[in-house]
Amino acid sequence: MFCKLLVCHRAMEDGCVYRVTVLKEGYSYQDDSGQFHADGTITLVQGRHVILVDTGGPQDKGTLLQQLSSHGLTPRDVQYVVCTHGHVDHVGNLNLFPDATHIVSFDICKGDVYTDHPFRQGAAYTIDEQVSVIPTPGHTGADVSVVVKTATQGTVVIAGDLFEKEADLTDPSLWQDVSENPSQQAEGRRQVLAMADFIVPGHGAMFKVQKETEPS
Repeated sequence: MFCKLLVCHRAMEDGCVYRVTVLKEGYSYQDDSGQFHADGTITLVQGRHVILVDTGGPQDKGTLLQQLSSHGLTPRDVQYVVCTHGHVDHVGNLNLFPDATHIVSFDICKGDVYTDHPFRQGAAYTIDEQVSVIPTPGHTGADVSVVVKTATQGTVVIAGDLFEKEADLTDPSLWQDVSENPSQQAEGRRQVLAMADFIVPGHGAMFKVQKETEPS
C-alpha cells in the first residue's frame, strides 16, 4: 500500500495523474425485427497526454465534438487517437484529428509517416510511464487495448471489443459469436482481467473487475 501511495504522490508531483472519462457509452442489441444495432464506446484519457480511445461511428461526430468541448478541448488538443480495431463504429471520426498520432489496430502513424512496431510479436507500445497500448487480438486479427495507471481507480484497461459488455463475463456467447478467433481472444481476456481494476468494454458501461471471478 505504501508503495502504491508513493507512486501516486510522485505522479501528482510530475503533473501526470491520469483520469479516464467515458464520453459516450457504446451499445449493441437486436431489435424486434431481428435487425442488429451497435455503436462503440468513446473514451477520453487525460493526464500528461490527451488521448482519445475509439471515435464512434460517423453519426457520433456532433456528440464527440460536444463532449470534447465540455472538457475544454478541441480536436487539435488531442495528441493520440487509439482505435482498438478497425470496425466502423470505432473509427468513424478519425478525420477530426489531423494533428494526432493515430494508433489504429496494429498501425501507428502521424500524418503520412508510419512507425513500425512489433505488436504481432506481443510488444506493448509505451506512450508514457502511465499509459501503454497492448496487443489483444481475437475479435479481429489486430485488436489493441489501452492500459492506464490512475491514482484513484488503479489500472483501467480500455479494451474495445475484447469485452463487449460486463454481461459477457457470464454469457460467453456475447463475445464468442462475434469473434474471429475465440481461443486467441480468450487468452487476451485472461490477461486483461488479471491486470485491470476497471475495464471499459466496447459496447457497455465501465465495470470493476472482481478478482475472484474466473474469466469465460
